[in-house]
Amino acid sequence: MVTTASPARDSLATTGLSHFRVIGAGPTGALLALGLAHQGHSVDLVDSLPRQALLNRSRAYAITHSSRRLLQRLGLWSDLTANLTPFSALRLDDRATHQTSWFTLDDLRDANRKAEAIGWILDHRPLMRLLLDRLAQSPRVAMRFGVADIELSPSSFLVPEDWMIAADGPRSSLRQRSGALHWSHRYQQGCLTAKVRLSGAEPFTAYELFRPEGPMAVLPIGDDRYQVVWSAPFSLCRDRAGSKSDELLTALTSLLPQELSATELLDQPGAFPLELSLAPRLDRQRLLLVGESGHRCHPVGGQGLNLCWRDVSDLLDLTQQLRDGALKPRVLPRRYTRRRRWDLIGVLLATDLLIRFFSNRHPLLLPIRRVALVALAHLGWVRRLSLSAMTDGPGTLLTSLPE
Repeated sequence: MVTTASPARDSLATTGLSHFRVIGAGPTGALLALGLAHQGHSVDLVDSLPRQALLNRSRAYAITHSSRRLLQRLGLWSDLTANLTPFSALRLDDRATHQTSWFTLDDLRDANRKAEAIGWILDHRPLMRLLLDRLAQSPRVAMRFGVADIELSPSSFLVPEDWMIAADGPRSSLRQRSGALHWSHRYQQGCLTAKVRLSGAEPFTAYELFRPEGPMAVLPIGDDRYQVVWSAPFSLCRDRAGSKSDELLTALTSLLPQELSATELLDQPGAFPLELSLAPRLDRQRLLLVGESGHRCHPVGGQGLNLCWRDVSDLLDLTQQLRDGALKPRVLPRRYTRRRRWDLIGVLLATDLLIRFFSNRHPLLLPIRRVALVALAHLGWVRRLSLSAMTDGPGTLLTSLPE
């Protein structure tokens, strides 16, 4: 176990300052801990994994404009710029109807257009390295890694001024022990992730391919390297992940647009099951559920991490009000749940409907899908509405965005 000295709690007597115990030091928990420390709160960040295991995951994230604004707010964006791969075009293909639609910078809302990207792809390692380094530099944060599960009991943590944050993922032990209601639906699909080299790809372009067995995202991570997020029946994902690299590359090439070819496998593929889940309430007394401990959606459209980080953004808005004395502690839990509810419901419903709509060949649906893709291809307002919901969240469609 790695332990740093606990931050001094003398300042908690100051109006509005609290002590937060964040369980889970992944991208969501670490980002929240850093934001709370910036506000002056005292933070304990705890994870059952060693620090190196938190750093060493091989995956990449699609970063949308809502996440960009949060990273800028916390002073992290400029330090990540060298590791961000922007894409200025998004190609959407329906392989069953042979329809294609393109999203470009012109389809962004005015407040986002200045960033000159539809989105960015960010590798896990530089993100986590920056977050953990910044946290280690903060005198208000204590980090403990490799903590045994028995040490995460809520009853062993809470004192009157404490808040407990569950950011320990979809199998959150903290949520389970609290007795919080949690709904879950296991998809028949699983997901395979792999980093590959591609030839023939358009520069600065991301691809989303809808296929009967499930969607596939092909995301640029620099030069000719791409992160593939490949949905299919879970048993097939496991078989593909364990297959020889040339077999996997051949199977992948057969599913890509004709001009693309997978030429090299760059990491060990991983396969995991997919589910739709939601805790109707993200609070239980002084326990708050953040990120995948409270919800999980299908990875179509790259919504997962960005939805988790909108939890962080909204909670930081409320803890700032708590810090300033504008919000009473007893109000914060239900205010957090209420503030997050419609964004979560909107994204979970939208991703679920997309999967049900596009992951089949029902003859009655094919004409509707063809019409939908034609509308996307030819109607600018439909593209702008769709892209805004993806990049900023459905709850912002009727509101103005910060510059």
